[in-house]
Amino acid sequence: MIRLDKLTILGLSLVVTSFIAACGGGGGGGGDNGDVQRVTVSGSLIIPSFVVTDSDVNDVVTTPIPNHPLTAAQSVPNPVNIGGYVNQPREGFPGHSFNSGDPDDYFLIDMQAGQTLLLNIADLANDEDLDLFLYDINGQLIDASLGVTKFESLLIPADGQYYVNVYAVTGASNYLLSVGLTPQAQLPTGALRLSDEFLPQDVLVRFNELSVQARIEDPLLAQFRFDTENYGGGVQRLKLKEQAGVVASRAVAESQMSDQQRQKLDTLLAIKALKKRSDVDYAEPNYIVHPSATPNDEYYSLQWHYPQINLPQAWDITTGDNSVVVAVIDTGVLLDHPEMSGQLVAGYDFISDAESAGDGDGIDSNPNDEGDAVQEGASSSFHGTHVAGTIAARTNDSRGAAGVAWDSRIMPIRVLGKNGGNTLDLAEGIRYAAGLSNASGTTPVNRADIINMSLGGNADSQTTREAVAAARAEGVIMIAAAGNENTSQLSYPASNPGVVSVSAVDINRNLAFYSNYGSMIDVAAPGGDLRLDLNGDSRPDGVLSAGGDDSSDTLSYQLVFYNGTSMAAPHIAGVAALMKAAYPAMTPAEFDAMLAGGEMTSDLGDAGRDDLYGHGLIDAFRAVDAAQQRGGGGVPVDPALSVNPQSLNFSHNLQSATLFIEQIGGDLGSVQISEDISWLTLQANQVDASGYGSYSVVNDRSGLAAGTYSGTIQINAGSASSSVEIIMQVLDASISGDAGIHYVLLVNNDTDEVMQQFQVDAVGENVNYSFGDVASGDYLIFAGSDMDMDGIICDAGESCGAYATASQPSIITVESNDIIERDFTTSYEYQSPSSQSLGNQTRTLLLRRLDAE
Repeated sequence: MIRLDKLTILGLSLVVTSFIAACGGGGGGGGDNGDVQRVTVSGSLIIPSFVVTDSDVNDVVTTPIPNHPLTAAQSVPNPVNIGGYVNQPREGFPGHSFNSGDPDDYFLIDMQAGQTLLLNIADLANDEDLDLFLYDINGQLIDASLGVTKFESLLIPADGQYYVNVYAVTGASNYLLSVGLTPQAQLPTGALRLSDEFLPQDVLVRFNELSVQARIEDPLLAQFRFDTENYGGGVQRLKLKEQAGVVASRAVAESQMSDQQRQKLDTLLAIKALKKRSDVDYAEPNYIVHPSATPNDEYYSLQWHYPQINLPQAWDITTGDNSVVVAVIDTGVLLDHPEMSGQLVAGYDFISDAESAGDGDGIDSNPNDEGDAVQEGASSSFHGTHVAGTIAARTNDSRGAAGVAWDSRIMPIRVLGKNGGNTLDLAEGIRYAAGLSNASGTTPVNRADIINMSLGGNADSQTTREAVAAARAEGVIMIAAAGNENTSQLSYPASNPGVVSVSAVDINRNLAFYSNYGSMIDVAAPGGDLRLDLNGDSRPDGVLSAGGDDSSDTLSYQLVFYNGTSMAAPHIAGVAALMKAAYPAMTPAEFDAMLAGGEMTSDLGDAGRDDLYGHGLIDAFRAVDAAQQRGGGGVPVDPALSVNPQSLNFSHNLQSATLFIEQIGGDLGSVQISEDISWLTLQANQVDASGYGSYSVVNDRSGLAAGTYSGTIQINAGSASSSVEIIMQVLDASISGDAGIHYVLLVNNDTDEVMQQFQVDAVGENVNYSFGDVASGDYLIFAGSDMDMDGIICDAGESCGAYATASQPSIITVESNDIIERDFTTSYEYQSPSSQSLGNQTRTLLLRRLDAE
C-alpha cells in the first residue's frame, strides 16, 4: 500500500507546512484488544527561534500580560513570526478578553531599513477587520496599512526601534505578524498604505447603484464633494472635505503626525469605509505614478531552491520545450489552478477504488485532484499540484511562482486518493505514461519523456518493477523520491533498478533532517526545512509551489511551502526536461552516465558518490550544458557568478552558516570578497586557488548590546558581482522562542478519536511531552495552540505541528515497547499575500481539546 497519511493540517503555508509522508506508509489497528501491554509514548516539541506569541491571548489557560498601550509594548526579536489575537468587546469566543476586549497589541521591534511587516489576518468570515500601524520610538506615526482584505503590509524606512500596533477595527481574529527581508514586489496588492504616493483627499470610486437622493441623505457621502467631470468607465472622483470628521480613527486622535499625514490617513479611512459598501464596485486613492518595471512571477524571489541549483544560468540556455512531457504520477493535479494554465496535456485517473478516488467511479480520463482529506474541515494535500508546479508552473505571467522547465508540459496521472494508493494502480499509471498497454484501454497521443513519482512504500512490488522496466525500455527517464523516514531503509519505486532516487537537502546543502539515505541514492536536490528561516525572509525555508485548500465549501488556489523528498524529486524531473529540450535524443542510459560521471552535479559529502547525496547536488546549468554538448549543439553563455544563499539570517541562537561561491560557464578569474562587519568573519572551508567553494560565515555577538544588526558581503569576480545581505539578532536575555500554551493530542489513526491530551508551555528551544498507558495500535500526534479559545487547536493563525511533520503526520505503531524521541516542530503558518485567484486560506483540522468537550 502506498499511502498519503490521512490527516492534513496546514497548507504554507506561503503557507507553513512540511510534506514528508507522500513517500511514507503505515496501517493497522488502533484499538484495545483485551489484555494488551500498555506503553509510554514521548518526545519533544521543537520551537523555532523566530516564533513569538502575543502575551495576552484569549485562552483562559494562559496568564495574560497586557501589551497595550504603546508604553507596555511586548519586546520581540527580529526576524520573527508573531502569532496573536485581538478582539473588540463581546466579539469572538468567551475567554480572557471577551468582555473587556483586547483591540490593540503593541510590539517593540528593532528593525532595519528595507525590512517588511506582513500582517496575515486569519479570520474574515464575520467581517473581521484588522489594521497595522507603525510608530517610531517617540510615538510618531510613521506608516499605516488600512485594507479590508486578508493581508496588511508595511516597509521599514530606516534602521531603528519601532512600535508596531495590530488593531482590531471590528470583530475578533487570530493573526500572524511577520518581520523579515521581503522584496517590495511581494507586498500584497490592494493594500491602503499611508506611505504610498497618492493625492490627499482625492478618492476614485465606481458605484454600482446610487440615486441622487441616496447620495444626499448618506452621512458618509456628505463628507465628499463630487467632481462633475464625466470620466470613462463610470469612475467618479470625490474630494474629501477639510472638515470631514467621521473618518477620524483612534490612531488619528492619539498619534503625533503631520497635517499631510492626517489628510492622507483620513483619505484612506474614507476609502476603507466606501470599500465596505454593497453599492460600491471599487474605491481607491488617486495614486501618483512613475515609470517602473513590472516584475514577472511575484514570488520567484522566495524560491531560494532555484538559485541553489544554478537554475537561472540554465535558463540562459533553455526554459524547456512544449514537446517535452513530464508525467506526474501522484494525487492528480488541480487542472484549473492558475499556475497550471496552459501547462498540461491529457492525463488519466487510475485510482481503481471509487471510495478512495472521491469522484464516484473507478478509473477514468479525468485526472483532476478530487482531494484526499478524510475528515470534515480538513483540507486535502493537493500534493500532485505542488509537485507539478515545481516542474513546470506557468511562468513569466507576473504572478505566482516559477517552474523549473516552464516551457515543457505536465501529464497528470492520478494514483493516490483518500486512502493513499496501491502498486497495481501505480503500475498502470506508469504504463499509460510510457504509451504502453494498460487498464484504461487507451494511450496518450505522445508518451511522457520523464516520469516523476513523489510517492513510495517499503515493499518491492514485482508488478511495479516490471512496469518500470517496460517504461525505461521505451526511453522514459524515471525519477522518484527517496522517502522521508530519516533511514537507510529502501523505499520503492525509488530503489527499483532504472529509477533515479532523490534525497533532499536544506538551504545550507546539508542532508535534510527527514531525508532517507543509503546505497540506492543517486542524486540530491532541494527539499527544504520548515523549521528554519536561514535567509531571513520571514518565511520558513521550504519549497514554494502551487497548492490548494478545500477545507471550506469553496476551493481556493494557493501557493504553499512544503518540505520533503517529494519536493526534491521534481527539481530533478524539471532539470531532466530542460536537458531533453537541449538534447531531444537523450536516453535514460545517457542520463545515468552523465549523472554517474559528475557532469550534472556539484559534489557534496565524501568525494565521489556517497550514501547521503548520491553523485551530488543537482546543478541545472552543468546538466543542461552537458546535455547540449552531447547533442552536438551548444548555446554560448557568458561566465556567471553563483552565490548562495543570497541572504543570511543569524537568529538569536545561530552562530554560523555556509556560503557557496561558484563560477559557471567559464573562468571569471579570482574571487574578491569584501565586508566591513566587525561582528562577522568568513572562514574558507573547501575553496580552490581562485577562491571558489564554500565558506563558513561566523558571527561573534560578544560585547554587542541587544538589538538587530545588518551588513552586506560583496563578492566580485571579473566583471561579475553579487552581494549577500546579512541580518543578525542579539537577543535580550529575557526573550526566547515562544509558541504559547500547547495542547499535544494523541489521536487514534483508525477512528480519529483524541485518546489523550498533554498540556505544555511551548517556550524555549524544546519542551517535553509524554503519554502514558497507551494501548497497542496506530496513532498520530498533533500539537497546537488555541489562542481564540474556540476549543479547537490549529485554527487559522494558531501555532501547529504534528509528528513527523504538520502537513502529513506519520503513523506511530505502538506494540510492546515504550516509544521515545518522537520530536517535531511546532510553528505558525506563513501564508502568501494573494491575488484574487491565488488565495491562501489556512487549512483547519478539527482537533478538539479534551478539556473543551
